[in-house]
Amino acid sequence: MAKSRYMVCLVFLTFFVISLLTNILGPIVPDIIGSFHVSLTAAGLLAFAFFIAYGVMSIPAGYLVERFTEKPVMVLALMAGMLGSLSFALFPGYRVAIISYFTIGAGMAVLQVAINPLLRVAGGEEHYAFNSTLAQLIFGSASFISPRIYSYLVLNLKDPSPGQNFVLRILRRLTPHELPWASIYWIFALSALAMVGILFFSRFPKVQYTAEERVGSLQMFQTLARQRVVWLYFAAMFAYVGCEQGTADWMSSFLRQYHGLDPHTAGASAVSWFWGLLTGGCLVGMLLLKVFDSRKVLVVASVGALICLSAALFGPARVSALAFPAVGLFASVMWPIVVSLALNSVTEFHGSFSGILGTGIIGGAIVPLIIGRIGDYAGLRTGMAFLYLTFSFVLSVGIWARPVISNATIRPKKESAASLA
Repeated sequence: MAKSRYMVCLVFLTFFVISLLTNILGPIVPDIIGSFHVSLTAAGLLAFAFFIAYGVMSIPAGYLVERFTEKPVMVLALMAGMLGSLSFALFPGYRVAIISYFTIGAGMAVLQVAINPLLRVAGGEEHYAFNSTLAQLIFGSASFISPRIYSYLVLNLKDPSPGQNFVLRILRRLTPHELPWASIYWIFALSALAMVGILFFSRFPKVQYTAEERVGSLQMFQTLARQRVVWLYFAAMFAYVGCEQGTADWMSSFLRQYHGLDPHTAGASAVSWFWGLLTGGCLVGMLLLKVFDSRKVLVVASVGALICLSAALFGPARVSALAFPAVGLFASVMWPIVVSLALNSVTEFHGSFSGILGTGIIGGAIVPLIIGRIGDYAGLRTGMAFLYLTFSFVLSVGIWARPVISNATIRPKKESAASLA
């Protein structure tokens, strides 16, 4: 098939919308706790609802896309995201939020599975690595922007001024006065609806799936399940996503509770910079991986994340507000390194193995819930100290990993000549 710039741009836009809907929970957790008068455990259940749907749907999503093709599945997934956002925007409440987050999570999981093969076909296999990296940067940019949209809406709806624009005036009428933060779900619903309209009138290419993209048979999953290394890497993905979401979801609440920082400004900014550095750090990581073995990079990054986590949990307000986002900088290389080490550690059934790794996203459901549960009994600082365990497990991957193929590095000429000799 001829390459299509329009379809590549459409995939990039889809990545942006997925991220816009996915990574907003951290900034609004303090509002959920304050508005609905719920415990830390109850607030953690929201992340649980979202990521359990995300993790559980990772493998079934592959079968859905192969059976019904990309376009109808993507439209249905975005409609799920729209309905989930719209339900909370119309009926803001804790129980509705649980259902809403589960629905959005399921839709976004299906959507993300569908667009990766589409990007390969539309952009050409020879450009797939570059386009995938660019897609991740776009994904991260939405995570950076989303908390800032939230902050803008809350500040302007909470204290309205006479000269506000048309959008703010409409949102003020649609949103309960005591819940200005809920207005962002109208933005999410409209974004998903706009994407449904764009997809409906778009012409999709026919996608031939590679072995790495196919979900695989039940027998393949059973074969992989008998390998110890598969479970180790599943645990590593579980731990990494737990690290990422456990930090992002609770940092704003931590800064408010221990340092009195406003979650609508300082808290939202910290979460925004966390995702921004998590994205920007990927570029630094790409350079490091051209020079050093990926296992060494992973160990150093994990140690850096643990140091920043310690500064965030036990440092003064200014240090804590800077250290939490810095965790994202060191975490930026963890996902790609763990995935590449995992896939390079088995010799067959990579598509099925990718599905198993994708299911490890449920770490984002369980770890924040554990943090909230511990936080209710011993304080949020103690709860977030649980992240020492998950970051340490990610660090251990750099020690015990034995990939069949190691990452290619740029070696000095003398070393290269000696190895050839």
